[in-house]
Amino acid sequence: MEELQTSSINKKNAALRSWIMIDHHANETILDVDKYAIMRLLQIHARDLRILDPLLSYPSTIFGRDKAIILNLEHIKAIITAKEVFLRDPKDDDVVPILEELRRRLPKVNCSGQGEEDKSTQEGEGGEENEFPFEFRALEVALEAICSFLDARTRELETAAYPALDELTSKISSRNLDRVRKLKSAMTRLTSRVQKIRDELENLLDDDDDMAELYLSRKLVVSSSPTSNSDSPNWQFNSPNLASKIHTSSTTTVHMENDIEELEMLLEAYFMQIDGTLNKLATLREYTDDTEDYINIQLDNHRNQLIQLELFLCSGTVSLSIYSLVAAIFGMNIPYTWKQGHEYIFKWVVILTGMVCASLFLSIVSYARRKGIVGS
Repeated sequence: MEELQTSSINKKNAALRSWIMIDHHANETILDVDKYAIMRLLQIHARDLRILDPLLSYPSTIFGRDKAIILNLEHIKAIITAKEVFLRDPKDDDVVPILEELRRRLPKVNCSGQGEEDKSTQEGEGGEENEFPFEFRALEVALEAICSFLDARTRELETAAYPALDELTSKISSRNLDRVRKLKSAMTRLTSRVQKIRDELENLLDDDDDMAELYLSRKLVVSSSPTSNSDSPNWQFNSPNLASKIHTSSTTTVHMENDIEELEMLLEAYFMQIDGTLNKLATLREYTDDTEDYINIQLDNHRNQLIQLELFLCSGTVSLSIYSLVAAIFGMNIPYTWKQGHEYIFKWVVILTGMVCASLFLSIVSYARRKGIVGS
């Protein structure tokens, strides 16, 4: 009975996930809730929350919903709204630095002491925006954190890999080969992780609709505007009938286009950073491949030397076999009717046979050298 109760408690704890909520005033709230409470609170679908489940293997993803941005970048699993950031597993060692950076950079106040919420309201009324919206500042912190994290892992790998490859070049041993094999496996895994982040940023940059979906503050202002069309919940910023839907001036439309361009510049900056990390890994991969080619050349050279030695041994073995055959069969069984002075005819058979076998060995070696089978 006690085991059943313990099992029930463990299942309940597994269903509860720790979240931290940070608003635009840097107020924090710890949430130990299940996924259904998060779904009700943020009004997102179960399939969106499933992407953030660490027990499931989903690729790196950044996409916008009506009221939230779903962010799955390696260990950074977050939901960003127009006014809050919900970060998963805030006590994780890799997440703590991101949490500290969010605390430092999210609360933005202008010179007159006006908060970000008031600025967003003025922006909806047609004022100029001097800072990125809250959701973009949070997105920037996450992108900067993941790019820096992967770049740091790449530098660590470079620090370990280059000396190991040089050592393997100077001395081929089982220990060095195993060390390089492990580093190559780590490099392959890290390259795959970096490539997924790069592909996600590239796909996002290639689609203006996806970038427009990330403007949560803008959508929040438009949805709360009395002139907005309530029958169009899936409004997009670059739709052809934008002016008829929100009844804004052409100046506001141009301003929105500029906003998309600014977001594109932000994403391009981190795309270039992650692309640079991928280039470092590609350079390391090329160096590894060059080292492998050099090692293979060395091994081929050693293999050729062994083949030459084997050829010499085989030639000597053939010559000695012929010598032994003649000596064994004919040495003691050759009849002769010569005078008494020629009673040691066996020694002449041995001597002549040895000379013939030596000539045969030298002939084989000379033929192999002429044909380039062995080195001169």
